[in-house]
Amino acid sequence: MPLVILAVGIALLLLLMLVFKLNGFISLVLVAVVVGLLQGLPFISGDSDDVTVMSSIVDGVGGQVDDLILILGFGAMLGVLMADMGAANRLATTLIRGFGVQRAQLAIIIVAFLVGVVLFWETAWIILIPIVFAVARQEKLSIMWLAMPLAIALSSMHSFLPPHPGPTAVAGIYEASIGKTLLFGLIIALPVALVWPRLGFVRNVTATAPEGLVSEKEFTDETMPGFGVSLGITALPVLLIAGSAVFELGLGEDHIITRVFAAIGDAPVALLIGLLAAICYFALVRRVPMDTLMGSCSSSIKSIAMIIFIIGAGGAFKQVLQAGGISDYIIGLTGGWDVSPIILAWAIAALMRIALGSASVAVVAAAGIAQPLVAAGAVSPELMVLATACGSVIASHLNDPGFWMFKEFLGLSVKDTLKVRTTYTTVLAVLGLAGCLLLSLFIHA
Repeated sequence: MPLVILAVGIALLLLLMLVFKLNGFISLVLVAVVVGLLQGLPFISGDSDDVTVMSSIVDGVGGQVDDLILILGFGAMLGVLMADMGAANRLATTLIRGFGVQRAQLAIIIVAFLVGVVLFWETAWIILIPIVFAVARQEKLSIMWLAMPLAIALSSMHSFLPPHPGPTAVAGIYEASIGKTLLFGLIIALPVALVWPRLGFVRNVTATAPEGLVSEKEFTDETMPGFGVSLGITALPVLLIAGSAVFELGLGEDHIITRVFAAIGDAPVALLIGLLAAICYFALVRRVPMDTLMGSCSSSIKSIAMIIFIIGAGGAFKQVLQAGGISDYIIGLTGGWDVSPIILAWAIAALMRIALGSASVAVVAAAGIAQPLVAAGAVSPELMVLATACGSVIASHLNDPGFWMFKEFLGLSVKDTLKVRTTYTTVLAVLGLAGCLLLSLFIHA
């Protein structure tokens, strides 16, 4: 019966999003209510100590978005601020000049990694794709030949690395270390992004730069910050977060250096330090008016508002599953299975993604279902985070907003977009699963 209730909840989620076109936040909350009632939880109760549907939803939302708001907020502000001030352009132009035309793909990948750390896929894509168009036009290169490594690298960052919403939200659900998740994610994401952007079939797809869909903002050498500053501020939060995990693994969690980095390398603190460093530099050195800087910070929040709501609703769904006993049932049911929890978590997220289209909804819903597998303690929670997150990016197709963004910015047909975008996201998800399974041989709970 518990699995039947879970199946009903998932089916209802599909119905609300695919047929009635409700957004993920409304759909997840409604499904949480229905699943809670089907499990026998009272909707409300006169006794404040009783576990009810609404108390579970409130607890789930609050528990899920507590420090996540700080992580996503500071991350978005830093990313958009650096982009608006020309740091992304500086990184791209300098690296392409340094690597030369023959290694332009490698330069694009490095830029995508540097910029993609603090920017969401859609934002980083919008900022960097005009640079691809400019380089391709100037050097007479195929647009797709440069756009593919950009898309793959950004998707790798979005799939594997905090502070991106998916891995960060799942780390909270699984109670995993964000620092270790970032470190292990880099181990997987770097080779994945570097090894396979040179797919032969891409040469047969012709992309164009549609008018009106690229940024008109242009920077000169005088208006862009220096390369060293652009690189330093962009990388600062990542170095602090990853440094905390490195010192913990190398020196132990009780060492004084580890404890210092545990404080400044905590994801919200690290991102705040990076943001303050950027504000101080542009305000004091570049003499940019504070109103301009704060305008960039304010505009950045619009891009993450719905993401935060969806993640919060995913937390509500997870809490209702736990309160009603489905989590305990899943632990008992899967305890004797001879299947890696990593594979199970990846498969759940992949199925949700293919059905729903939204990676954000898929990853938090899948994490709510797979959370008991982590609680059983059989595998590293950080690897479970990565497995769930990379499963949620598989097979981008017609129900994914990112699919249409990729199509329109490159002027592709639906057929060619399915050929390229759907293929590369599927390969990325499979390679990510392979990386998680490989690391699980050496990293344990």
